[in-house]
Amino acid sequence: MPRRAEIQPRQLEPDSVYSSVLVTQVINCVMLDGKKSTAERIVYDALALASEKTGKPALEILEGAVKSVTPVLEVRSRRVGGANYQVPIEVPQRRARTLAIRWIVQFARDRREKHMGDKLAGELMDALNQQGGAYKKKDDIYRMAQANKAFAHYRW
Repeated sequence: MPRRAEIQPRQLEPDSVYSSVLVTQVINCVMLDGKKSTAERIVYDALALASEKTGKPALEILEGAVKSVTPVLEVRSRRVGGANYQVPIEVPQRRARTLAIRWIVQFARDRREKHMGDKLAGELMDALNQQGGAYKKKDDIYRMAQANKAFAHYRW
């Protein structure tokens, strides 16, 4: 972490099909071993499959899924007087969006469908309907933050 200047985050290029930075973020999260074209194919297949099943535009499905999984609060560990406390803090918008995408991809990988495109489409539709692993993770983190509300005065 630099001591002098604030780090400027890199600006992502919008993807070629949907012209959306959000789709680019999802592609980058799905990508393994630098295989971007494979990740693009997976994400585009998943979006096409999800829009075919729901009848909504693909970008609208993705934005809705990310919005429903985006966390508001999270807990951070803070050491005070020899004890560790789980202190609830509000999540900055950039981190919240990154966490939401990461959770969707992570829980899509753990699903039982055969192909990654099917898994991702299923997780996106589940997140849109406020169910599935990613939504449950968001809910669990929110519950933990509410349970530790008593330590909110230790925020920094």
